[in-house]
Amino acid sequence: MKRQSPFGETIFALSTGRLPSGVAVVRVSGNRVTDVVERLCGGIPPARKAVLRTISDRNGVKIDQGLIVFFPGPQSFTGEDCAEFHLHGGRAVVSALLGELGSSNGLRGAEAGEFTMRAFFNGKIDLTGAEALSDLIAAETETQRRMAIENAGGRQSALYESWRTRIIHAQAMIEAELDFSDEEDVPGSVASETWSEIAALIGEVKAHISEYHRAEIIRDGFRVAIIGAPNVGKSTLLNALARRDVAIVSDEPGTTRDVISVTLDLGGIAVVISDTAGIRAQPGTIEALGIERSFSTAREADLVLLLRCNGQVQQLEEPADTGKTLRIVTKSDLNRKRSDHETGELVLSSKTGEGIDRLLDEIEEKARNAIGAPLDTLPSRQRHIDDLNAVTVYLAEAGDDKSGGLEIRAEALRLAANRLGR
Repeated sequence: MKRQSPFGETIFALSTGRLPSGVAVVRVSGNRVTDVVERLCGGIPPARKAVLRTISDRNGVKIDQGLIVFFPGPQSFTGEDCAEFHLHGGRAVVSALLGELGSSNGLRGAEAGEFTMRAFFNGKIDLTGAEALSDLIAAETETQRRMAIENAGGRQSALYESWRTRIIHAQAMIEAELDFSDEEDVPGSVASETWSEIAALIGEVKAHISEYHRAEIIRDGFRVAIIGAPNVGKSTLLNALARRDVAIVSDEPGTTRDVISVTLDLGGIAVVISDTAGIRAQPGTIEALGIERSFSTAREADLVLLLRCNGQVQQLEEPADTGKTLRIVTKSDLNRKRSDHETGELVLSSKTGEGIDRLLDEIEEKARNAIGAPLDTLPSRQRHIDDLNAVTVYLAEAGDDKSGGLEIRAEALRLAANRLGR
């Protein structure tokens, strides 16, 4: 018996990137997929096998010749009947097919993310899987790809489901003592044995929550702020690290008024490097706003590159968090009267390239240390943190023997399990 989708309309969309391209894939999903494929291709191909077919419009005019793949539901991405048309990626070819599909009764163009939404509502993926799929599509570095592919494979879901199972088991033990306390096979200590499990689970969830910044670094990048006095070579260094002209370089002090950022891929890790306004006393009104943004960027950064010119005394006040500060001496090609190598500072020249590779290695090492083991399961959304924080509150209420009787503590466990289920 043909499985009917709960969604009334059949949807379609171009599933590949910008046109023109060598190949374009148009995906169709819904109850009318078999009718569409039969009308356009003259028959339904065997399930999950790519078959070469001529694709024609309703008047029999050939649109293209390409591969057709049919996925009968529920064994498809969306859980519905699906079909994929693999065409030549010319704009006119794809436009002709989309036009033919759009003029068919019961078909419409898919909204953004609608295939994944149908997969979610049809039970093919859960919400963390949908979020991971979004991360996988957006991934630009190796670490982003690895985290997304693991979560899309269910690793994150498995962790949260295991915690939920333990909470439900603890709840069942407490309710068993409440309901069957007079039975011989339910000893009175059943509930008491669950409290140590609750305490251990609280520790695990809190430790997981504390790792969120690692996931932020993987998804959004390891943030590096370049700060220093005017004309110490901040913009020149940014251009040297990016290997292109990102920022304007000038001998005139105060050229940089706003934060300029560039994202690099260092060893598979996204690193966002920001050039900031030169910091000096008695700036103008506009320059003062830029300096305030410099301080703000430095506070939020994972690493601060504090620059000074070779042979000059540092006149800037050291950042409070020196643990994330890397002190750098610039313009080593202009003044070699004294050696700064003995001070532990990194010496470089953006003009000659001296020290640039070493600096990139230093940044990559610090970024790698910040993200830790790439295969750890991390909370990848603020939504996860909000729900997990609520879970720890409910678990703490359940574990507190002063919070009320067993009925109240069992209810707190029920709320924790439900919140984790979100």
